[in-house]
Amino acid sequence: MSDEDRDNPRREFLRKSLTLIPVVTLAGSGLGSTVLQAAPESAPATAPAKSAAVAASTYQPSYFTAEEWAFINAAVAQLIPNDAQGPGALEAGVPEYIDRQMNTPYAAGALWYMQGPFNADAAPEMGWQSKLVPKEIYRLGIAATDQWAKSINGKTFAEQDSATRDDLLKQLEAGKPQFDAVPAKIFFSLLLQNTKEGFFCDPIHGGNKGMVGWTMIGFPGARADFMDWVERNEQYPFPAVSIRGERA
Repeated sequence: MSDEDRDNPRREFLRKSLTLIPVVTLAGSGLGSTVLQAAPESAPATAPAKSAAVAASTYQPSYFTAEEWAFINAAVAQLIPNDAQGPGALEAGVPEYIDRQMNTPYAAGALWYMQGPFNADAAPEMGWQSKLVPKEIYRLGIAATDQWAKSINGKTFAEQDSATRDDLLKQLEAGKPQFDAVPAKIFFSLLLQNTKEGFFCDPIHGGNKGMVGWTMIGFPGARADFMDWVERNEQYPFPAVSIRGERA
């Protein structure tokens, strides 16, 4: 299977799973998603992605270590790749979004009820079902994944080729590796959830630079009123607008 055959269904999944995106997307706690679905649909890349890629390369993480940062960049680029359909997670600044979230009350679980008992099989509406908070899940999950990857061929996750990274992520999603510190499935679900949030959030939160995520799905952003276009089944004719007033 070629890289294009693998990547296009991933991006189509994003288009179909997010038909209406909130103007302000803060990090959530939903668990469980499937990466590979459906068939490709082309969308042109946008000019702002070039400057976004430069910004992403110069951002210095405040929470993640250098090794963890390498994992985050490699993982999100695998989940939402830069391809013929448009910019990917790196160009959208998703790593910056995730790092910035690690310094919020959300990442420390300060907004949730964190007393047991915890039921890993509970329905999502029952809330967070782990004694670990997001920043701990990332720290423990990245370390466990890199150690697991090294046990296979001596390389960390970020050092693997694209096909191997794909396979490792699929195994994480299925919960196959048995990590002592954190369940693999919970780690993957949090990573995927935050990656999608960073791709579609308002740029004020560090992700969706150049509003590339909104442009891909035709979301108008923080406009005062666009509801008269919702039922027209037509492409919205104006560019997306961010909370700061930036235009795509």
